[in-house]
Amino acid sequence: MGMSASKLDRKIRFRRYTLVDDGYGQVEQWADHGSPVWAHRKDISDGEKWAAQEVQASITTRFTVRSSEFTRDIDPRDRIVHGGLEFNIVGAKETPDGRLSFIEFTCSARADQ
Repeated sequence: MGMSASKLDRKIRFRRYTLVDDGYGQVEQWADHGSPVWAHRKDISDGEKWAAQEVQASITTRFTVRSSEFTRDIDPRDRIVHGGLEFNIVGAKETPDGRLSFIEFTCSARADQ
C-alpha cells in the first residue's frame, strides 16, 4: 500500500546549520529552516548501548513528506525536529511508488535527550 496525503498527520520542522562568528571563530549554529510540513512518522527501531560508562537510548524513525522543491533540497546535513526530539537525517529517498510524490527520510535520535 502506498502513501497517501491522509496519512500525513504530524507536523515536523527542518533545521539547517550555518557557520556563525562568535567572536573567537566560526561555530555551528542550528536554526529552523522553512515552514513546518506535514509528515507521516513510523518508528522502525529503538535500542540502548553503553558508551563511556553511560547508557544511551536511541530511536530510528522514518518520516514521509510530500515531495516539493523545498523537501527535495533537504539532505543529511539537515535535521528534523518532532515530538521534542532532534533527529539526524541518515538518508533520503523517493518512495517506492516511483512517482516522486513523496520523500522518505530515515533518521536517528537520542531518545534520552
